Order: sequence, then C-alpha cells, then structure tokens
Amino acid sequence: MSVTDTRPAPAVLRTATGREAARWVAAHCREVPWLTAATVIATVAGAALQVLPVLLLGRVVDAVAGGESQSVLVTIGALMVAAALLGAAATAVSTYLIGRLGADLLARLREGAVRAVLAMPSARVEQVGRGDVLSRVGDDVAVISKGIRTAVPTVFSAGVLVTIATAGMFGLDWRLGLAGAGALPAYALALRWYLPRSAPLYRRQRAAQADRAQALISGLNGIDTVRAYRLEDAFRERVTRESWRVRDLGIEVFRFFGRFVGRENRAEFIGLTLIIVVGYALLEADAATLGEVSAAPLLFHRLFTPLGAIMFTFDEAQKSGASLTRLVGVLGEDAADRLVGDESVGAAAGPHPVTVRGLTFTYPGAEEPVLRDVDLTIPAGGSLALVGATGAGKTTLAALVAGIGTPQSGSVRIGTTDLAGLDEAGARALVSILTQETHVFSGSLADDLRLAAPRASDAELLDALRTVGAGPWAEALPDGLDTLVGEGGERLDATKVAQIALARLVLGRAPVVVLDESTAEAGSEGAAELERAVLAACAGRTTLFVAHRLTQAMAADRIAVLDAGRVVEEGTHAELVARGGRYARLWRAWREGGRAG
Repeated sequence: MSVTDTRPAPAVLRTATGREAARWVAAHCREVPWLTAATVIATVAGAALQVLPVLLLGRVVDAVAGGESQSVLVTIGALMVAAALLGAAATAVSTYLIGRLGADLLARLREGAVRAVLAMPSARVEQVGRGDVLSRVGDDVAVISKGIRTAVPTVFSAGVLVTIATAGMFGLDWRLGLAGAGALPAYALALRWYLPRSAPLYRRQRAAQADRAQALISGLNGIDTVRAYRLEDAFRERVTRESWRVRDLGIEVFRFFGRFVGRENRAEFIGLTLIIVVGYALLEADAATLGEVSAAPLLFHRLFTPLGAIMFTFDEAQKSGASLTRLVGVLGEDAADRLVGDESVGAAAGPHPVTVRGLTFTYPGAEEPVLRDVDLTIPAGGSLALVGATGAGKTTLAALVAGIGTPQSGSVRIGTTDLAGLDEAGARALVSILTQETHVFSGSLADDLRLAAPRASDAELLDALRTVGAGPWAEALPDGLDTLVGEGGERLDATKVAQIALARLVLGRAPVVVLDESTAEAGSEGAAELERAVLAACAGRTTLFVAHRLTQAMAADRIAVLDAGRVVEEGTHAELVARGGRYARLWRAWREGGRAG
C-alpha cells in the first residue's frame, strides 16, 4: 500500500540579515569592554611586530649600501630578533583572547537560542519542523564552535596584519604604497563576485542539512509503523534524496571556492608586478633608496600568507557566518508568538471528556487537508488510541487535541471548553502532551521534575516517581533528588528518561493527556515497563494515545484508525480484528514482524 504525506515542506525559522548578526555581535562585545579592548590591542600589536622585521630589513640594505659600521647592523639584527619574539608572544595572546571572547559569545548565543526555542509555542515548532529546530541548536552551534576555534581568529588576525602591512608600504614611499594598492581593485572584484554568492550558497547548504535531519527524524519516529506498512523503500529513497542534495551542494561550494582562489591569485600577481615595476622606476630616478625598494615587495609578499590564510579559512568563516545568521534569527523570532506561562490558569478537578467534531486542518501552503471532517469522542476518564501509517494525520490530530494549532473548521472541546478560545497557557492547564522526544535538562533531578510543578514538595516528587516505576532507581541515586542529571550529570538510559517525563506528566495534573508515541525511544527491553508506567500516569485521566506499538493500542478502551486524514475504523481491539479491515491487516503484519524478530 502506498501512503503519501500530504504535509507541505514546512516553513523555517527566521534567518537574520548580516547586519542584524553584526549588530548582535557588536552589542555582545560592548558588554565585555575590557576583554574586547585587550583582544584588539593584542592583535594590533602582534601584527605590527610581525611587520617591523621587514621594515628593519630594508634598513639593513641601506646600511650595507651606505657602508655604515657593523655595530649598526648588530643593533638592527637584535631589534629584528626582539620584534619577532615579541610578535610571536603577542600573536599567541591575541589568539587566546579571540578564542575566549568567541567562546563567551557562543555560550550566550547558544543559551539564547535554546531559550527562544523553548519559549516558542508548540504550534510554531510543529510548523517549522523539528529538523530545522534541531539543526539550529545543534549543527549550527557546532559550526560556529569550530569557526571560533579556527577560522575567526585566523581571519581577524590576518585582516589586521594586512592593514598594518599596507600602512607600512605607504610609510616606505607613498608611490610604492599606491603600486601595492593597485591590486585592490582586483581583490575588490574577487570579493564582490564571491560574497553575494557565497552566503546564500552556504545558507542553502545548511537548509539542506536541516531537511536531511527532518527526513531522518520523521522516519525514525515511526519506524515500526513504517515497517508494518512496508514503507522502508519510500523513506530510504527520501533520506537518500536529501543526502545527495547535501552532497551536491558540498561539491558546488568546493568548486565555487576554487574559482574564488583563482581570482585572488590574479590580484596578488597584479600587485607584485606593479610594485616591482614602480620600485625599479623609482630606483632608476634616484627617488627611493634600495632598502625601501627592497622592503616594499617583501612587505607585499608578506601579505600573501595572511591573505592565503583568509582565503583558506574564509570557507569556514562563511559557514560560521551563515550559521550565525540562523541562530540570531531564532533570537529574533517574534516575541509575541512565544509562550508566556500563566500560573493563574487552572483546570477544574476530575476527568474531562474530549469531543472532536468536523475537524479539518490544512497546513499553510498545502493544497489538500491533512485532516478531513474528523469526529471523535473520548468519555471522561476513558482512553482512545490512534493508529495509522505515517502521514495519516495522527500526530496532527493529537497536536490539535492538545491545543497546538487552530483547525480551519470544526472544533475540539475539553469538557464544555472550546480550545480555540484559549491561549496556549490555558490549553496547557487542560491538556498535557508528551512526545517521544523527551529530554532531561542539566541540573538536579528535583529541578528537572519541578519544571512541571514548581511548588511541588520532595515527597510529591518521590510519589510521582514511584507512580511511574522510577522510585527504586531514583532513591538509589548518590544524592537522591539532588543528584545532578543531564549533561555532565548522572547517565540515564532511555527508559529512565521516559520515566522522568512521565513523572512530570503526573505532577502536571492536567485532566486530559495526549501521548504521541511517548515510549518509542525505550526499545523493546523497556517497552513493557514503560507501558505499565504510562497506564499508571494516566490513571483517572482522559487519554489520547498515538500508538507506536499495537500492544499499547490494545490497552486503550477504543481504537481509531486514520487513513489519509479520515477516521476509517473505530472500535475495541477485538471488534476491529474481527472486522478484518485495515486494523486487522496492521495487526497481522505486526504479529508476523514480532515473530520474525
């Protein structure tokens, strides 16, 4: 059976302009004035001390040509050695300070981006796709981190060195300086050709990587359903297609950069030729000394190394710049669209029924709706499992029941309340949603659990952990609830991470619960344990399951089968198997796959 996903290519998060990113960096640098000033001073000093030996070499040539005493040569030689040593030290200090300033910038940028993503309404995250979100707070941060360690110090230091060396040529003789400056139009043309084309190309490359991540995530999230419906080839082809697109863009970037290097080499040839010709003419006219004429091409040649370093790291710098605009764009997401918690919103005690009537939903830009006239009812305290192939609309329906997004027609009611009339904080008070993408934040276990209930006591936290079967291992932790978990803390397997998420669900106490394949990451070993934990966490609540395992669907009071956005079957497990329809075929495929495994 062929199942197509009617969902259009998702919108993406905002990408900032180059000016916006530059303003963000400048604002950050103003917040640490002493570190910024020290970085600039050390970099300028290092560049000047690297140029000084070349200027002194011209003085040596003039001293020899003028027959000056040997002591003058010794003094100049000592100054050259001292300048070289001090220049190396200043350059090392500059590299360290640039790295420190960059690391501080990256930390603030990463924290701000993660905070912005966490503050976004769930509907916005669903709209843009998790691949784009993850690529920004993951891949883009990694690209900038690498750039800060390598490209950024090189480009900044080399740029300062180029400026100092150019000023040195004008200091020797303004005509020699103008001759060297004759290469500037060729450099400018090369950059004018490169820069407008490179940034969009790198952004396309980053966007392609985000699409590849989205393709992988969507396939892995529903791997068992994919297997049950024999859709492995279709998903494999999609991932392969996105991977080839990433590869093709990588080759295009490499070829493009090679053409830029050729243009830079032409500019170097033009500049060096002009300096030699003008220097020879000045020497013939006795308008410049031999030392000045000798030092000028050496100074220009001294530019080759920093310019080459800029060229060969500009690729990485451009990637970092593209990633920077993407992360700053996340920071600039409209604050009005972000979730603002309102602790005053509360829900009435006891379970609430869920009523879905005439629900139709179409993603922006799509021609066909992903849900069509869906009608469902879950009695108060009852449970319903959604079953269907990837693309059938299960996750979209679950999100709408959770108050994420607004349907084009129809309604979702929790008790007597229409979710369309609530903001996200109000919806969260009535409905809790838990997906398989659970996460443990860095900090103590108690702090992690109190994300759902800030005022919960330690006893309440332990009760919630015991409810979901996490009591034994949680109480055995070195520092109990104060044990650090997450990055840098206690290592927790997928089952324990899922139990923490379920404990948060218990603490949240919303009368309606939506679980979107929430036990998928645990693997077969912990699946049975987690399914029992899910039932315990949802006891007494109205529950909607997006079933990842059909054993979970069996545990629900009723099952609804979705296909192409419509409810095509509904009933208990036994009724649907006896009916011999889509669910029965899925059940047989599931059992056969289980025996084959």
